[in-house]
Amino acid sequence: MAHTLPDLPYAYDGLEPFISRQIMELHHKKHHQTYVNALNAAEQAYAKASTPKERIALQAALKFNGGGHINHSLFWKNLAPAKSEGKGNGGAIQDGPLKDAIIKTFGSVDNLKKEFNATTAAIQGSGWGWLGYNPSTKVLEITTTANQDPLLSHVPIIGVDIWEHAFYLQYLNVKADYLNAIWNVINFEEAEKRFLEATGGAKL
Repeated sequence: MAHTLPDLPYAYDGLEPFISRQIMELHHKKHHQTYVNALNAAEQAYAKASTPKERIALQAALKFNGGGHINHSLFWKNLAPAKSEGKGNGGAIQDGPLKDAIIKTFGSVDNLKKEFNATTAAIQGSGWGWLGYNPSTKVLEITTTANQDPLLSHVPIIGVDIWEHAFYLQYLNVKADYLNAIWNVINFEEAEKRFLEATGGAKL
């Protein structure tokens, strides 16, 4: 079956003032749609490929556009209208297993934000910053992926797009301002849901 562009769980202006309507419309309707279209085309070409050489030639397109579709589908759910603006639950983390695990690993939620922002801002070029659950060590860890590479080594709990198309129209080249702002619209309820699925509800 062909991949399709998922609907946003909020209006295009729902994340304002932290992420503008203009950015959200372009990011969702244009950029994500492009990944979906290119992934479908690559998968169709792969299905018709008759030689190993032809299949190998399609690997880069499958990885890039497949990763773009996977990452953005996670990203939209990762965000929510800001509680500070009286719009939703974005930016608010409740007492519970995820908060406990963050404090255990990073000392505080603020420390997590600082470490995450520093690591993500240091990405050269385009990529993604992640708070992931390491199934081997059973610990939350901050990590990054380049370009549109999906996070495979960890279970993604929170992911932030650091491609310029995610912020440039509003924050220009100041990644730090974008990273500071996005915590106001991070959907910690969704993050905790992913965390509980990753841990099987086990207390860390």
